[in-house]
Amino acid sequence: MLRFGAWYLIRKPPFLCVFIAFLSVAVSGAQEPAAPPQPQTGSVSGTVFDTNNDVVPGASVSIDGPNSTQHRTATSEDSGSFQVGALPPGGPYRVTITANGFVTWVSPPLTIAPGEVEFLKDIRLEIVGASTSVTVVSSSVEIATEQVKVEEEQRVLGVIPNFYVVYDKDAAPLTTGLKFKLALRAGTDPVTLLGVAFLSGIGQAGDSPDYREGLIGYGQRFGANFTDGFTDIMFGGAILPSLLHQDPRYFYQGTGTKKSRAMHALESPFICKGDNGKWQPNYSSVGGDVISGAISNAYYPDSNRGPGLVFENALITTGGRMVNGLVQEFLLRKLTPSARKNTN
Repeated sequence: MLRFGAWYLIRKPPFLCVFIAFLSVAVSGAQEPAAPPQPQTGSVSGTVFDTNNDVVPGASVSIDGPNSTQHRTATSEDSGSFQVGALPPGGPYRVTITANGFVTWVSPPLTIAPGEVEFLKDIRLEIVGASTSVTVVSSSVEIATEQVKVEEEQRVLGVIPNFYVVYDKDAAPLTTGLKFKLALRAGTDPVTLLGVAFLSGIGQAGDSPDYREGLIGYGQRFGANFTDGFTDIMFGGAILPSLLHQDPRYFYQGTGTKKSRAMHALESPFICKGDNGKWQPNYSSVGGDVISGAISNAYYPDSNRGPGLVFENALITTGGRMVNGLVQEFLLRKLTPSARKNTN
């Protein structure tokens, strides 16, 4: 029997090979301990917003660990969200987020546990100009000065002045000098003068007011329209706001229901923010419209003068402010490149 068994092993090489391999694995398994299981990796996620609570799509997200092999990148989606996985447990990790027109955001050190999903909260990117005014200067006057510089760059489609709107809910109050500076800047802007020229042409075609025809009449209408706008912005945007300590700018709401935003826009000619940061009746805007209408009696033709001219101009201007508020709240930010900065 033993001879037959030996003969079988010799005559069947495949069986012998399998037998020897099995024996080798068993012996090596007994000598070497099994490798420990690899720990689960973790991930980091979050949503990128700007300081106005609008999402920021296309932001670059970079995560760096304690060594160069622990570097990961991602890009925020249209919803502003991102997620980066395959992060070995441990740390510290740091998350760096960048986007065009915004200050770089860096997270505090993070430690990732095995299998953990770390959700970053309160990711707020500051606009470059606004951030500079907050971090570099120390006094409220200097902050307001820097903010006005940013506002003076706001133009619809990059062309039409959009200086009198504030996208920062906590903007510093304007000094008297800044109120006059902003009013003069808006009242004498070349694009403003082109608008006056266009309106004067419409008045010339409609023979309103009752000035002469021809080039002289057009010049009279241009002068009247310019003076109407200039006196209104100086009294309603600088003189009265300085005396009454009120802010002449429109404060963009941007959040909440459409109804609440619409009401905020329609109330803007009648409700304003004071220099103390509190909402109050907008005496400056209403008073500026009435004073401008009264002054127009000094240069309009005799046939157009009277109390009707005062209140007609005031009502037209106030109605225009209500429409402007609605357009500001729902449209103009999207058309103002320096304001939206890739937010939509």
